[in-house]
Amino acid sequence: MQEYSPIRFFTLKIYSFLRSLGVSEEWINITAIIVIIAIAIILVTVFKKVTNYSLEKIYSVTKFSIFDHLIKNKISNYLAYILSYVLFVNIVPDLIFKKHISRIILKFADIFFVFVMIWIIMSVIKSLLNVLAERSTLKNRPMKSYIQIIEIILYIFGAVAIFSIVTGKSATVFFTAMGAASAILMLMFKDTIMGFVGSIQISTNRIVLIGDWITMNKYGADGTVEEINLSTVKVRNFDKTITTIPTYSLISDSFQNWRGMQESGGRRVKRSFYVKQRDIKLLSESELDEYEKEPILSEFIKEKRKHYAKINNHLKVNETSKLRGYHITNCDLFLSYINSLLKCNPEIRQDYTCMARQMAPTSSGIPIELYFFTNTVQWIEYERISAEVLNQVYYSLDYFKLEIFEVTAGNDSLNVNLSTTKN
Repeated sequence: MQEYSPIRFFTLKIYSFLRSLGVSEEWINITAIIVIIAIAIILVTVFKKVTNYSLEKIYSVTKFSIFDHLIKNKISNYLAYILSYVLFVNIVPDLIFKKHISRIILKFADIFFVFVMIWIIMSVIKSLLNVLAERSTLKNRPMKSYIQIIEIILYIFGAVAIFSIVTGKSATVFFTAMGAASAILMLMFKDTIMGFVGSIQISTNRIVLIGDWITMNKYGADGTVEEINLSTVKVRNFDKTITTIPTYSLISDSFQNWRGMQESGGRRVKRSFYVKQRDIKLLSESELDEYEKEPILSEFIKEKRKHYAKINNHLKVNETSKLRGYHITNCDLFLSYINSLLKCNPEIRQDYTCMARQMAPTSSGIPIELYFFTNTVQWIEYERISAEVLNQVYYSLDYFKLEIFEVTAGNDSLNVNLSTTKN
């Protein structure tokens, strides 16, 4: 004899009550179904509201953020689904449908229950990871990748459970069948598997973190990492466009991560310009005397005069010799002046490389490069500091009788010729 649960007993009471009201047997099933569904909907709704209210109250008292995240991750909805499942499986068999139909429907209900359990576990795990993500040490970790990895594992177990429900066979049979089809599955899920491996390596080795500024020319990415998951990495470029990069590409291909610069607190300026070779000349003693009146140059001139005098004495060159030996040039003074500007600027990092250097001559002239680091990594401030330094350098060129090489445009040449003709 079949045993009845309290829910079955309650259902039979509904049938008896409907018969007592005089409902005909041909309508009693339909009426009972409507009444039972209505009661079930009310119970599930009330249960969901009570669960949400309870979690909100616990959160307001304890201030534990996990309860707030449980609410946001819809744990109450999934728990209500369990109540729906319990009501359903206790009502359907033999009371509404025929036995063979009930068996099929119950299998679908069990499959639904498997998904509900996965959703509940995922909701709890997401809430725990959200709590961990609030910590400063884990804030930039790719939590979404971890969630997706756990989700894949849970769905694999869910697939095994569903296989057992549908076929009535053990999980061993499932894994045996999967082993035979593993080659096909590996091919089908190649990108997912590679993304899975890449995501683990990225996370373990801290290759890329959320918030990092990366540049990857192959994919046109130049901006901040916003999201890291199993299949893609989302980068918001500085022009506000979004670039998605395959996760595994960050392992297999080369890219530039600017995190080191941001953590160091200094950003490099590397700017160069060209001066005309013909403008570089030796300075006479009288010219050097004039330049020596400038405090920023006097020490350099004094030291170089002594230094070059010793060298020239060793070379046995003098003022009357056509081979003049070592003498101070206007470009020497210019470079010394720039180095002094860089060394005295409080907005330039003095603990990092800081210099002005003369590079190999080119057909465009002699390159003068400024190489230093600002004391900020903020873009706007960085551009302001570098512009101010360079403007001072450009302005001082005329004082040292040097000119910047510029490619002349056609209308520039015309204007020069016209002004010469007028004069």
